[in-house]
Amino acid sequence: MLRVTKLTDYATVVLTVLAARPGEVLSATELAEFTGLEPPTVSKVLKPLAQAGLVEGLRGVRGGYRLTRPSIEISLFEVVEAMEGPLALTECSHDHHQCGMAPKCGARSSWRLINDVVSEALRDVSLAQILPLFPLSTKNSAAPSLSTSSPDP
Repeated sequence: MLRVTKLTDYATVVLTVLAARPGEVLSATELAEFTGLEPPTVSKVLKPLAQAGLVEGLRGVRGGYRLTRPSIEISLFEVVEAMEGPLALTECSHDHHQCGMAPKCGARSSWRLINDVVSEALRDVSLAQILPLFPLSTKNSAAPSLSTSSPDP
């Protein structure tokens, strides 16, 4: 099964909170509150995101984190690479492969093609496109109700 790591999944959750609040600076504690993640997990996720230039940390009394670019300009490919390193579905999909079977392998070119297709699909989806349908609740407002039941007569 192809699957991103939990930390990559958590990174997308943290990034969607920031994307839903363009220009706002949120502390790691606030991000933990909004996402339901533990504060140490949020801090662990923010470090590689900052190193990749997707978020920036601001110091001071009102310090915290914000996106470095509009969410429409941040692709899921960038998020996955920030959290997991270069995308390589198989050992030979990576440019610096170490597979001893490479000279005799008939599947190598197919795996490279598949890797390229997956990479392109991730490049084509922006952070803005995965934002929740309903805005995330803030401390001062309630989340919209998703109930479809009608009131009793």
